Amino acid sequence: MNGHAAVIENSLGAPKMRKGSYIAPLDEESITLIFSPGNDSVGTLAKALKLFKEYNVNLLHIESRSSDRIPDQYEFFVECAPGGNVPKVVEILKGTMTYCSVVSRNNVNDSKVKDNYVPWFPLRIRDLDKYANQILSHGAELNADHPGFTDPVYRMRRKYLADTALNYRHGDPLPYIEYTEEEVKTWGTVFRELTKLYPTHACNEYNHVFPLLVENCGYREDCIPQFEDISNFLKDSTGFTLRPVGGLLSSRDFLAGLAFRVFHSTQYIRHHSRPLYTPEPDICHELLGHVPLFANPAFAQFSQEIGLASLGAPDDYIQKLATCYWFTVEFGLCRQNGELKAYGAGLLSSIGELQYSLSGKPELKPFDPEVTGNQEYPITEYQPTYFVAESFDDVKDKLIKFARTIPKQFGIRYNPYTQNVQVLDSKLQLQELANNISNELQILRYTLNKMD
Repeated sequence: MNGHAAVIENSLGAPKMRKGSYIAPLDEESITLIFSPGNDSVGTLAKALKLFKEYNVNLLHIESRSSDRIPDQYEFFVECAPGGNVPKVVEILKGTMTYCSVVSRNNVNDSKVKDNYVPWFPLRIRDLDKYANQILSHGAELNADHPGFTDPVYRMRRKYLADTALNYRHGDPLPYIEYTEEEVKTWGTVFRELTKLYPTHACNEYNHVFPLLVENCGYREDCIPQFEDISNFLKDSTGFTLRPVGGLLSSRDFLAGLAFRVFHSTQYIRHHSRPLYTPEPDICHELLGHVPLFANPAFAQFSQEIGLASLGAPDDYIQKLATCYWFTVEFGLCRQNGELKAYGAGLLSSIGELQYSLSGKPELKPFDPEVTGNQEYPITEYQPTYFVAESFDDVKDKLIKFARTIPKQFGIRYNPYTQNVQVLDSKLQLQELANNISNELQILRYTLNKMD
């Protein structure tokens, strides 16, 4: 989706974006309109600007781009500040433009706008910068019952690591952290105890990858691995990469990262006084629980499918997808060779719950997105119910079928070459996609014939 870009400056006189980039909306309360005139594009932007002025709509950003929907035409991206008669502008654009949609970080209630409203989501991997700092809780914000609440040194360290993540932008080198002797000791305790259980409790895919992390990424008892080494290994394996995050993201934002095969990960560690307990995700949970399976192609594809399904989904479906994520990626069990094994990161990073989940005490149910997505769960104690998958491919297929029930007026396609997401909402796009698939099938048939 590269093309000519026209950028208008904000009230401070400074362009909010570099030429050719689009991250919208820039303001939590703003609304972005995307419209295309079709065949008659001459003077369209000038006419639209007069329309916004007439209805007292202040503009924060304007950009033009080659259209994916209408060949050889442009689309205009206009970010509107709060206030003014935006619904009237939308009504007129809908009647005069070939294409018009409304994008917002917040729900839109006006009926004239809502018909074409789409919840904002990133289209490019660098768009993840837009919400990286919109965390629900900062890594340095500890509750009174947190083991490190009364430790000022620990809290200062947490703040430093969280702030390091908040300053990160896509394309920057991943932060290198000099972990303290005390932090390495805490990691070592967790590492030593969990690796005793993995051979008998973890799924085959996990146990296959773990030695590779030891060999290639420095996974060992006396060393906390660095993000750069891990991210490079994952990228070579499945295309996944790590991105540091300063705290907890919303479900919508976290899942959106998975659509680009990006895993948002914390870099701080639990308090040394209780090395086998943490009330929130820390680097032990991320690197020992999550990372190994992101190197497995089937699991990586399943994780990305959750992310792609979330893009543009209504809030109630985001909750269902987040719950499915909880009972799979976080607390999933699977059957292998007639035995139960763990693949969820919340289990693989918790000595106590890993053992409990396979003890026969909790309730077990087969994974079914329609059922799983509505299951209630506690976040401060062991899960009373776990969902069991037959395989990662089985979970992926069921999730794809569930994603088809999410009410959207468009399709989503991820382009691994550009790391962009393409919104499919025109027949011309679908025709081009069908032609590309047809070409790929011809290559497949030709190659099979040669092999025969």
